[in-house]
Amino acid sequence: MGLGLILALLLTGAPASTAVVLKREATAIKVLGQISVKGRAPKTGYSRAQFGAAWTDVDHNGCDTRNDILTRDLVSKVYRSGGCIVASGILHDPYSGTDISFTRGAGTSLAVQIDHVVALSDAWQKGAFKLTLTQRTAFANDPLNLLAVMGRLNSQKSDSDAASWLPPLKSYRCKYVARQVAVKAKYGIWMTSAEKTVITGILSKCPGELVPKG
Repeated sequence: MGLGLILALLLTGAPASTAVVLKREATAIKVLGQISVKGRAPKTGYSRAQFGAAWTDVDHNGCDTRNDILTRDLVSKVYRSGGCIVASGILHDPYSGTDISFTRGAGTSLAVQIDHVVALSDAWQKGAFKLTLTQRTAFANDPLNLLAVMGRLNSQKSDSDAASWLPPLKSYRCKYVARQVAVKAKYGIWMTSAEKTVITGILSKCPGELVPKG
């Protein structure tokens, strides 16, 4: 069973009034129009634990989500014995356009981090508090919402939305906000007016940008 199907099953029962089925070849600007606009809810009740154990092996392939994403996003990878844990590799950082060497346990592992493109705290305040723990665990481990990126920029971004933070590499911003649109639509997470205005402005310059699938 593929990870996409597993996550789809986990999402069964997501709020029908807000979640959007992402169709093949859908443009981000079109999907954006289906996302609700509301104010940010209080952060009351939020904790990382509300999204399940960190890096859960949701697809039961024997590798945790972090290593799955490192496998997907790094090149020139070397694995520890067993073929699951990424010991080293090279990341072409999408947020800055620079190449970063990754070596587990050698200090450079902090230079490469896994970013929740839609931050967990941001999602919580914009509708994820209504989801079940199972659905939130799917959200936190969905490859659609995860990217290996430069650690410093991941820390800089923190829990910001697009109205507060964008990747410094301007040529990547269309793909970045398209991914946020896809994630928020899939899980029924709303946007603030300021956030949607910024994303609309970016996508107006690349109206053919498609929502990613994973």
